[in-house]
Amino acid sequence: MSSEINRVFILPGEYFISKQPHIISTLLGSCVAVCLYHPGQKFGGMNHYMLPTSATKEKSGKYGDYAIGVLLQFMERTLGNLAGLEAIISGGANVVSNISTGAQIGPRNIEIARQTLQKHHIKIIAENVGGNVGLKLHYQNWDNKLTIEKMDRKIMSGSTITKEETHRFAAPAPPAGAFKAPGTAAKPFATPLSAPAAPTFSATKSAQPFSGSKIKVLVVDDSAIVRNLLTKAMADEHDIQVVGAAKDAYEAREMLLELGPDVITLDIVMPKMDGVTFLKKLMVYYPIPVIICSTIAKAGSAAELRSDKIGAVDVIDKDSLNLYHGMETVKKILIPKIREAARTRVTRKSKEEVAGI
Repeated sequence: MSSEINRVFILPGEYFISKQPHIISTLLGSCVAVCLYHPGQKFGGMNHYMLPTSATKEKSGKYGDYAIGVLLQFMERTLGNLAGLEAIISGGANVVSNISTGAQIGPRNIEIARQTLQKHHIKIIAENVGGNVGLKLHYQNWDNKLTIEKMDRKIMSGSTITKEETHRFAAPAPPAGAFKAPGTAAKPFATPLSAPAAPTFSATKSAQPFSGSKIKVLVVDDSAIVRNLLTKAMADEHDIQVVGAAKDAYEAREMLLELGPDVITLDIVMPKMDGVTFLKKLMVYYPIPVIICSTIAKAGSAAELRSDKIGAVDVIDKDSLNLYHGMETVKKILIPKIREAARTRVTRKSKEEVAGI
């Protein structure tokens, strides 16, 4: 075996299988990854899915029943049958507790893996599931060895574990014998593979030195146009990096652990869960600087006052940004607020404190 092993990092909704030696890595919160391996042929692969099933029968790697099915199809196509396959299930943690409002996403993700594998008579040789911390996985597909590291932040308690430096993984071009489904290619992971730094809690919002090399921002807005414009406005800033863009609170929840943002910009009017409700859950379970950016957050409005009382570090009336008339106004208003938010300590709230707001 070559001393230089190919490495690939898979994101939510992606999967990777290869007959060539690879270390396949990913980060999991409530998501689940299934590793499939054939001991006779000595190769395997891994997926990473976010939800158990699609209500609309969507064929996407985001959903466990489909994502596991894809791995099985590739194995069957290569081996001729599924006999002798072994599986390892990981993830499904109870992170950012109950943001899914009792939906129990983690346990449901675990259960769909068990059900699907048992249906196809696949032997489950190990499980690393549940708990309340995220996981880093590093899977050696040539010998079925899985290395697991716990994430730096214990979400439920807010306590801090010493941050460790890990290797930078970049996905190589698919080698000969590698299988990747169309539209789900594993992308290069261009930032250090490390968990997000734990937030600091204090009784007040106060400016603190920002020690990161770049401020990582997660944009949450149901409008694709707005997400693109806000991302574009921050793209040229030397000290700011948009690490993700989510269309609703559920996508944002998954990206929190996967991407470790320092600041979130959050719309209020969104499907599935409104921004104020999501803000409450963040302040209780995952305190992080949040800038509300919404058309209903006018100065002196109930939305502005509620957001401030819950714990948003700033509130922007989206109309004031003149989003559709160039980047000048957006940059002038938004960029300083992003920098200030990154230097702000956030108060951790109790359920009782936010319940009546």
